[in-house]
Amino acid sequence: MRNENRAALAIHEKAVAPLPHVEGDLGAAVDGLLAEFVAAETARLCALDPALEPLAVAARDAVLGGGKRLRPTFAYWGWRGVVGPDAPAGPVLPALAGLELLHAFALVHDDVMDDSTTRRGRPTAHRALAARHAEIELRGDAEGFGRSGAILVGDLCLVWADQMIALAGLPAEAVAAARRNYDRMRVEAIAGQFLDVLGEQSRRWSVERALLVARLKTASYTVIRPLRYGAALGDPAGRPPRGPLARAYTRYGLAVGEAFQLRDDLLGGYGDPAVTGKPAGEDLARGKPTTLLELARQRATGSQRADLERLLARGDVARLRDLLQELGATAQVGHMITKRVADALGAVADMPVDPGTRAALADLAVTATKRSA
Repeated sequence: MRNENRAALAIHEKAVAPLPHVEGDLGAAVDGLLAEFVAAETARLCALDPALEPLAVAARDAVLGGGKRLRPTFAYWGWRGVVGPDAPAGPVLPALAGLELLHAFALVHDDVMDDSTTRRGRPTAHRALAARHAEIELRGDAEGFGRSGAILVGDLCLVWADQMIALAGLPAEAVAAARRNYDRMRVEAIAGQFLDVLGEQSRRWSVERALLVARLKTASYTVIRPLRYGAALGDPAGRPPRGPLARAYTRYGLAVGEAFQLRDDLLGGYGDPAVTGKPAGEDLARGKPTTLLELARQRATGSQRADLERLLARGDVARLRDLLQELGATAQVGHMITKRVADALGAVADMPVDPGTRAALADLAVTATKRSA
């Protein structure tokens, strides 16, 4: 048996081993599986040609460079709500970990589009690859090399996501149903991202359009679809959740997802770079049409509107922060978050799931939306 086949078989056998109670260490379990998978896949990649080492390293760092592992966590509890507290989690773990590989793809491409310098306190993939340009004695444009390489890093992570999901030890019907949901999640995330890009170039945007972006790019991708994906994985016949459970998951996911994005809007303007791992005020400096900024535009009148647009044109982050507070936009976003968290907790109270799942989702509704990073 070839070495790469042995590695894949070893990962599969470990992944499908019974893990009765992983919820306390779900992030560690996902991280461990990802580390083994990425080690095997990057070794296979470099075996094709040692010159692929920069690509392999950048992909490894994109996947293993930290993160909250929220999507696998929501998917786990979506699954747990269907199967109950006693089902072994080992067989479903690769399908959960696949969502993190999908997230790595999205973040790498997002950073290229935004030309972000850091992610999680480290250089973004395109900046790291640009830095390797001189180190490995290449000719030409270092920045162009970094951007092109990072696009391929993201593509590779997307392929890896499919490979990882295929390692799940679950009935084919369940995996097929989950994949249909997974495909919708990817389409909606891309639609939300395009609207995000469009918004930065548009002369006419709105609070409603900013919230739609939040629903597609964050609520669906981070919470609603992972919950439904997990629920589909939990049904051997591949039936999607129906009735009260489906309604509760959708209501909960929409509320938590929007609150999560609204918190991101505030952190993008006011977060501490030492905690967020991103430059301070990056979104404000670029005039990104977040709900926060669109609320400020909506509330501004006369000279305030002129001041707001002048500060945006200059990228004056410090004065923009003050003006957004003066206009009451930051306080309004805070109220919107509070309202959505309360709605999510109401949805949890109505969920026909076991008490452990109910408690975990209630806790996630709070921790995912009252964070500092």
